Amino acid sequence: MLSPEKRQELILRLRRIEGQTQGIQRMLAENRPCEEVLNQLASVRAATRMVSLELLRGYLASRFAEPEGLNSTEAIEEMINTLLRV
Repeated sequence: MLSPEKRQELILRLRRIEGQTQGIQRMLAENRPCEEVLNQLASVRAATRMVSLELLRGYLASRFAEPEGLNSTEAIEEMINTLLRV
């Protein structure tokens, strides 16, 4: 589970990413060079990756903090599947 502060931080990051994607749309509409657009797309990809990692960190922390944690084969398998999906 994410703390309220961490949740707000991630929301702010996603809003910045949203602004970046709107900027990319404008760049395409303005026929900006592909290299510039690709650089911005790489920035968005890196930013969304960081948000994903923070969410994964929160998920893992909450799972390990639960009393039942990962004490069953099913729980471990679920954790492995989640990690592989991400």
